Amino acid sequence: MALTQIAAAKCFGGQQLVCEHDSDACGVTMRFGLYLPPQAEHGPCPAITWLSGLTCTEQNFITKAGAQRAAAELGVILVAPDTSPRGPNVADAPDGAYDLGLGAGFYVNATAQPYAAHYHMERYVAEELPMVLAAHFPLDRRRHGLSGHSMGGHGALTLHLKYPDIFRSVSAFAPIVAPAQVPWGQKAFSAYLGRDPEVWADHDATALVTRQPTDAAILIDQGSDDPFLTEQLRPDLFAAACEAAGQSLTLRHQPGYDHSYYFVASFIDDHLRHHLAAWQRR
Repeated sequence: MALTQIAAAKCFGGQQLVCEHDSDACGVTMRFGLYLPPQAEHGPCPAITWLSGLTCTEQNFITKAGAQRAAAELGVILVAPDTSPRGPNVADAPDGAYDLGLGAGFYVNATAQPYAAHYHMERYVAEELPMVLAAHFPLDRRRHGLSGHSMGGHGALTLHLKYPDIFRSVSAFAPIVAPAQVPWGQKAFSAYLGRDPEVWADHDATALVTRQPTDAAILIDQGSDDPFLTEQLRPDLFAAACEAAGQSLTLRHQPGYDHSYYFVASFIDDHLRHHLAAWQRR
């Protein structure tokens, strides 16, 4: 599990790194950002893996969210993988659309061509990346959570629900909670997974929580002025499913906030503390 460090900067007493490695899951070189708080010099620390949204790379979260200050205070490692495989042989959207292909992996294991060769982001995030992190950094794997934004919020919710023993806490910003019922998800799932809605349900948080709720307390922040709220995000659907399933959910509607990283930066400290509280309860 060789790892190459390609950037490092001192930040709030810790280190903001960017690393890359050859991925068996995706068959290409994958890159991730990683913040090591000062406490990591003295022993294992809990971690939050952040999953970014459409068009993003590992850079969006580490440069825009402003999460390092609170992570340094709380002693939390932050991990920010890329949103898709990349490379000259990696399939992209035929028309270059922003919501499919490069930068839009949707955190699933693709089974349909031409994406099946490389688009295995579920396996990468849930299986390979935790092993890479544990081999190179002082990660406390008993305290590992997921968070994310938009497409990444979808990934955080679904991967927590599918792998609750790996990702023991979860939160999200403006997540795509019911991708099987909205245009972004329907387009991506058709391309990556084929056209069977029963297959899609295994990657849809609203469907998953109805049959496999967890004992985690889920936190979601949603901006009321988000232009994608009513067509693409539909938090009401997930809230109803959680209530029916007995899943603990705090859904906060934030007046005046949109879909941008200004919104994420405004509440990211709350989310880090949410994860810390969840780990302390276990």
